[in-house]
Amino acid sequence: MEPMLDWLQITLLALIQGLTEFLPISSSGHLILMPNLFGWPDQGLAFDVAVHIGTLSAVMLYFRRDIWLMARDWSGSLTTRQPTSNSRLAWWVIFATIPAVLFGLFLNNGLEEALRNPLIIAATTIGFGVLLWWSDIKGQQIRDEYSLSFKDIMIIGIAQALALIPGTSRSGITITAALMLGLTREAAARFSFLLSIPIILGAGLLKTKDLIESTHTVQWEAMIGGTVISAVSAYIVISVFLKWINRIGMAPFAWYRFALGALLIYLFI
Repeated sequence: MEPMLDWLQITLLALIQGLTEFLPISSSGHLILMPNLFGWPDQGLAFDVAVHIGTLSAVMLYFRRDIWLMARDWSGSLTTRQPTSNSRLAWWVIFATIPAVLFGLFLNNGLEEALRNPLIIAATTIGFGVLLWWSDIKGQQIRDEYSLSFKDIMIIGIAQALALIPGTSRSGITITAALMLGLTREAAARFSFLLSIPIILGAGLLKTKDLIESTHTVQWEAMIGGTVISAVSAYIVISVFLKWINRIGMAPFAWYRFALGALLIYLFI
């Protein structure tokens, strides 16, 4: 039976999904922290589907023009064989998704559960926070997302696959890799957000499949509320992050990760 969520749970869990999906601060660290602080049970499949729909809607709405241009030029390149900057970017999103898909298919479920140990999540939250900070300091920050080569996107794609290790942060590790390759902060974030679309879509479809196959009743108000809250919060995060990231850099997010990792160690050691 799916758990009955109250509006405090619905609001906070949807906000966590909307905020942490795109900020480089580790969603798994927060999702393991919240139940411990409030004594909540797992939110259930239906709510997971709802918040995934919300964050997917947000990123597709924000990048609607980019997605249209990429889809148009990509489909045209299949017949004309004449690539454009937008069609190449579409291909790069597709190819960079492949390592995460393959890694996910071959990852043993028992291993995945073992890696969700709070202390492992604390270590990866801190460790990949150090890498994020280092890449922000050392990266040349002279390239945009249209300058990526096939080698570059394979590096970013392999980095994204590492995000299946809890505590890594999908946006954090892909932004880190892009900064190391010389992209500007804004370009690194833009490519990371575009790259999230097939990943969130795939995760949402898998959870939807599991939900359809289950016999659990659905709490529709939680589904609708979770979708709306996660969508609005994710859209705000994307717009504010892209607007301010060149000014503030990655240091505040790295320090936040250090604090979150330390809190997890304190709670679970």
